[in-house]
This record gives sequence, C-alpha cells and structure tokens, in this order.
Amino acid sequence: MSIDSPETVFQVVVNQEGQYSVWFADRVPPKGWETDGTTGTKDECLQHIEAVWTDMRPRSLREDPAA
Repeated sequence: MSIDSPETVFQVVVNQEGQYSVWFADRVPPKGWETDGTTGTKDECLQHIEAVWTDMRPRSLREDPAA
C-alpha cells in the first residue's frame, strides 16, 4: 500500500479540536482521532476536508469568546 497509489483507500479523521486529516482506511485511527464517515481516494478525502473544515482554528479557540 502506497500513500500515493490511486488504489489506496483513505478515511477522513478528526480530533477533539476539530482538526481534520486523512488516514489509511484499513487502519484504526491514532489515539485522539476518530473517523467522520468519509472514505475514498486521497484526493476525494482532501476535497471533503476542504469543504467541511472552513475555520482552521482549533475548536478551543473558535469557542473562546475572547479569541
């Protein structure tokens, strides 16, 4: 399995701070990350992340009224 192979299936993962990343679909996400239900090619997953992660600040900063 290669990270750049078009046959490699990825999943979108998100952490408690609302930060997104891609992870191999056949692997358990690292501690502190969970899947968001999206799987596909690396490009498809990155397009999904681009569409849903519009505020790059960590959740703790987004929810802080002083930020």
